[in-house]
Amino acid sequence: MKYYNSIIETIGDTPLVKLNSVTKGIPGTILAKVEYFNPGNSMKDRMAVKMIEDAEKAGILKPGGTIIEGTSGNTGMGLALAGIAKGYKCIFTLADKQSQEKMDILRAVGAEVIVCPTNVSPDDPRSYYSVAKKLNADIPNSYYPNQYDNMSNTAAHYETTGPEIWRDTEGKITHYAAGVGTGGSMCGTSKFLKEQNTNVVTVGIDTYGSVFKKYKETGIFDEKEIYSYLTEGIGEDILPKNVDFDMIDHFVKVTDKDGAIMTRRLSREEGLFCGWSCGSAVAGALEWAKENMKEDDVMVIILPDHGTRYLGKVYNDEWMKARGFIENRAFETAADIMSHQDGNGKLTTIAQTATVAEAIKLMTSKGISQLPVMNGNEFVGSLVDSKLLAHMIDDADVKGKSVSEIMDKPFQFVSPDNTLDVLSSVITKDNPAVMIRDKANEVHIITRHDLLQAMASN
Repeated sequence: MKYYNSIIETIGDTPLVKLNSVTKGIPGTILAKVEYFNPGNSMKDRMAVKMIEDAEKAGILKPGGTIIEGTSGNTGMGLALAGIAKGYKCIFTLADKQSQEKMDILRAVGAEVIVCPTNVSPDDPRSYYSVAKKLNADIPNSYYPNQYDNMSNTAAHYETTGPEIWRDTEGKITHYAAGVGTGGSMCGTSKFLKEQNTNVVTVGIDTYGSVFKKYKETGIFDEKEIYSYLTEGIGEDILPKNVDFDMIDHFVKVTDKDGAIMTRRLSREEGLFCGWSCGSAVAGALEWAKENMKEDDVMVIILPDHGTRYLGKVYNDEWMKARGFIENRAFETAADIMSHQDGNGKLTTIAQTATVAEAIKLMTSKGISQLPVMNGNEFVGSLVDSKLLAHMIDDADVKGKSVSEIMDKPFQFVSPDNTLDVLSSVITKDNPAVMIRDKANEVHIITRHDLLQAMASN
């Protein structure tokens, strides 16, 4: 009889599928490694089981223990399957930007799910990283795999994904492309392939709002690169230990919109019902391939997960339209608003040492209702006319005080590709403006008036 002792024994040996439609006009053979054939419908099954088995061997994870992990969903699914097979309880923390489907799937396989805010720094006690670490510290006989820094992540792909690709391409692979999140699948696979052939070119796919591409190219961890984005599973605001930049030859950044559109194309044109980061990986890889591949070259692109995780997002027409991803608009993004400002959006600022009277005079002369506050080159606060008026009513002598004594928190920076609907959720009564950096790194401001004008044009 042929059977498996548990579901986790079915992990791996996923197929390579040739892309035929989305690659038209691009030289070479482009293959997708379809990881949703794993039992948990994602490539994360590989490293999840590897982390658990390595922890068992090291005596870190003991019978009856609890697995606690911060995840974007797919690693949690792999860990949950391992937990079922091996008898462990699972608790997972997720950022609130992750799809509802991911949360529901994790609960369906018996895991406890804790949802944490997205727009906080990694070391904020509310972040999904910090909450997972605290639970691990508080719960006896628990194990925190930490997929970002656990080198079993990279090892899993070095031992399985890389050898499978080399075998199935008969060593003919010339280019390998994958989205970079924790870095394990990108770097573990790349390490194996480069050991077989040092000429294999590796292309990492990053997203706008992530630090990877600039860090690779300059060695600088630039916090100005960090802002909220919608794509799940790729990009980071930290540098995980599993990201070995020596194993990544080039980075290509892909917008939320381009990744989402390519995801839908893969489903409709190739029959590959895959997840959002799969579309990002293909969009970025094809952008690279157009300019750099030859007819005899062979590229393999990892497709990490399945489309069932995104039924309420990229596969939902109303969700896509609401974000301007599948609808022609006069103004689609923050960058579009900025480009139509004719110079009026260029920033007027004031020093925190200036007086309130000076701030009022500046706002009146410029005809503006909000003002960013600076300390040197750093944005440290903001002033809004309505709140200034309230201060004046409460304290007649406030005009002589310094701006730093009454200012509010700085205005939030947003991505140039944030759509009108995303901007409308950020620009509120309490937060009447956001800021944006253009390609020259100049800072511009987008106000409620700018947003209203843009939405009226649509």
